[in-house]
Amino acid sequence: MRTWPSESHTNPAAVPAWAQAWQRVLEWRIGVVPVPVFVLLAAMTWYFVASGRVVTDLPMMIAVVAIFGFACAEIGQRIPGVRSVGGGAIFATFLPSALVFYHVLSPVLVSAVTQFTKASNFLYLYIAAIIVGSVFGIDRTMLIRGFLKIFVPLAAGTVAALIVGTAVGTAFGLGATHTLLYIVIPVMAGGVGEGALPLAMGYAGIVHQSFGTQFAQVLPPVMIGSLMAILMAGALNTLGKKHPHLSGEGRLQPGEHEELDFRQDKLSGQVDVVHIAAAAVTAVSLYLLGVVAERILGLPAPVVMLFLAVLMKLSWSVPRPLQLGAEVVFQIFAKAGTYPLLFMVGVAMTPWDKLIAALAPANLITIAATVLTVIGGGFFIGRMVDLYPIEAAIVNATHAGQGGTGGVAILTAADRMQLMPFAQIAIRIGGAIVVTLTLLAFARLH
Repeated sequence: MRTWPSESHTNPAAVPAWAQAWQRVLEWRIGVVPVPVFVLLAAMTWYFVASGRVVTDLPMMIAVVAIFGFACAEIGQRIPGVRSVGGGAIFATFLPSALVFYHVLSPVLVSAVTQFTKASNFLYLYIAAIIVGSVFGIDRTMLIRGFLKIFVPLAAGTVAALIVGTAVGTAFGLGATHTLLYIVIPVMAGGVGEGALPLAMGYAGIVHQSFGTQFAQVLPPVMIGSLMAILMAGALNTLGKKHPHLSGEGRLQPGEHEELDFRQDKLSGQVDVVHIAAAAVTAVSLYLLGVVAERILGLPAPVVMLFLAVLMKLSWSVPRPLQLGAEVVFQIFAKAGTYPLLFMVGVAMTPWDKLIAALAPANLITIAATVLTVIGGGFFIGRMVDLYPIEAAIVNATHAGQGGTGGVAILTAADRMQLMPFAQIAIRIGGAIVVTLTLLAFARLH
């Protein structure tokens, strides 16, 4: 029970019984939001929606996405069976999409959330905070070894998935070419913006069809593959709990350790607000440097940001107070920002009708075989190169996710947000390689 420091530490009897009861009520939470505050925010949101005055400023949007995001996650976390396979992440992402499609959510609310999602670019702020917090706390030697090793199971899993997925689709009568180009490749293309869009544009130019026609075929496998990867990541987390020797609990390889003890109780008294603010500004600065590099060199901003964070870490450029501050920023975004972000993604970036369109049994089985193979490749090959098989499989799972948003959902379902730096390699670099080689080969053979 949380108490008032000014009174309870000196004389607990001075706190009235009603106040103690109220404090206990405030400790009941939906997500990170105390239940009485949640009820108040829900009432205020209803008022603004009913009056048509939902604005897209920061205070309003924090309230809206917090109550809806944590409410959707709470539902998923309370359903038996579903909660053990990442129910919170699944419901926070896909339930809002369904609510939008079936017009359960007010158009006023949907419009405001969509505008805020696109204008705020909160996704990349979130990824910046997670990457900087993760990288700054990993042991230097293990960090570089992890990046070198992860390419082996990632490449092996990708090649195996291409073969198995195409064979399964062909066996179900989908045709080898169609299966490879329009089901298997999109699953591992790196999401929507970095994968499906350039893939559809390339296909449209090669076969001389409209972009819209190609994009409508490419998008559904991306979304279904991401959903299956989330489910399998949740199952891997459960497997790791039952068989601890297969899991590093977020550490990629045996012998790896964090330079800091990142539990909040250990951080208390070691870091002040200035260090936290400095870490937040550092994360934003690295992201903006990535944006500049993207515009000048054409490199993906998150990959550049990841490279700069690793460079700072390896060059001993991160003092301990900044590492501690970065971890607090990491914890804040991971615990308070994940489900609101997934709700935003579900409302603004996840079309429910496209998801439903891909539910033909042959498509589902082919996508499942593809995702399972890429994850299985990570599990078995990761173990061969001295990585924890659960962690290697989860990193490979992000390769089949819906880009950065899918990576967040997958790591959330797996409770492995520390793997975000390695997930960015799988998503950005792995996806870019798949798309580039596919378009080069298709153009040559067409």
